[in-house]
Amino acid sequence: MLARLIFAAVDFAARKGLTEAAPETSPEVTARLKLARRTGVRGETYAYWYLRRHGYTLIARNFTFPGFKGEIDLVGYDGPVLVFIEVKTRAADKEDRLAPEGAVTEQKQRFLARMARQFLRSRRIETGDYRFDVLAIDTKSGKHPIVRLHKAAFSPRIAV
Repeated sequence: MLARLIFAAVDFAARKGLTEAAPETSPEVTARLKLARRTGVRGETYAYWYLRRHGYTLIARNFTFPGFKGEIDLVGYDGPVLVFIEVKTRAADKEDRLAPEGAVTEQKQRFLARMARQFLRSRRIETGDYRFDVLAIDTKSGKHPIVRLHKAAFSPRIAV
């Protein structure tokens, strides 16, 4: 019930998009990076409540492990299955942009698999089902975000 209420509030706040219009007068790279980072944080927050609304029980956000590159955006349970979720948010202001799902390359999948292995080890989880989901968010300034959840988007073989 609480997840529905909070997602409704987050969804209402996102009715005009998760991104702001890019500054037209300032082509500085730092301004664009800050805008992209802010859009990513908003996307992850939106994804968190979106997944809660759809029955996921989330147990970790932004999991990192010292000495390893990358992070796992969200970790949770979809029923009895442990799910590692990669959230990709893209501002769709330009037509030539790559779809958010396309940003999860084989190299990114390897990084996620390594981080998942460390998560399983650190939590002493030795058995059980798990999968990797990708949640893609297309957002356009002034419009409601479009969300696509790809369950079992990829399945690298990792040994626990």
